Amino acid sequence: MSTARQTRPADGTGVRSAAGARAHAEATVRACWDSEGRTPHQQDMIDLSLVVSELVTNAILHGGGLAGFEVRTTGEGVRISVHDHSDVIPEAAGGTGELPAVHRGSGYGWPLVIRLARDIDVRRRPGGGKTVSVLVPLRDAPA
Repeated sequence: MSTARQTRPADGTGVRSAAGARAHAEATVRACWDSEGRTPHQQDMIDLSLVVSELVTNAILHGGGLAGFEVRTTGEGVRISVHDHSDVIPEAAGGTGELPAVHRGSGYGWPLVIRLARDIDVRRRPGGGKTVSVLVPLRDAPA
C-alpha cells in the first residue's frame, strides 16, 4: 500500500505539491489567455488557486499520494483533473456544499470546491486509484 504522503511528481507535470499545482495551473491559463489577448478575472484566478490547492492536498493527505495532475483550458474556464492512488470515493463527493455544523479544524475544503467549481466528477481509474475532475469557470477581467 502507498504511503499517505508521497512526494513523487505527478505524471508529466513535475507537480509534487499544492503550491506546484497552483503555479502550473496559473501558468497554463495565462499562457492560453495571453495568446488570445485576454486577461482572466483576478477573482476567478483566486478561485482556481483555492480549488487546485484543495484537490491536490486531499490527494496527498487522503488519497495515498498524487498520481497525476492535468490542466486543460476550455471555452468555459479550466478543467482540473487530479489523480490519486486511493479507490475510495469520499462521502462528501455527493455533498451539497454546506459547511460542517461544527468546526473541528477541517471539513471546509470539499464544500469550497462544490461552491467554486462546476461539472464535478469523481471516478475510479481502471488501474487503481481515482480521478477528481472539476471545471473552474473563468471570465475576462473587467476593462
